[in-house]
Amino acid sequence: MGMKDQFQEKSEQFQQQAKQRAQQGKEQLQNRGRRRDEDMDNPQRRRESEERFDQDYDA
Repeated sequence: MGMKDQFQEKSEQFQQQAKQRAQQGKEQLQNRGRRRDEDMDNPQRRRESEERFDQDYDA
């Protein structure tokens, strides 16, 4: 296998990894947004979320 082939194969691997990371990032953002919506629908969770927020800023 020549140098050019090795370089092209590595390049394709990096592109595939980048696509996978981008997809994972999108999914995490969607899940984070969905979880936040659920927290606001559930009063107990909203209170816990607010308490965690307050604790973060008390330090």
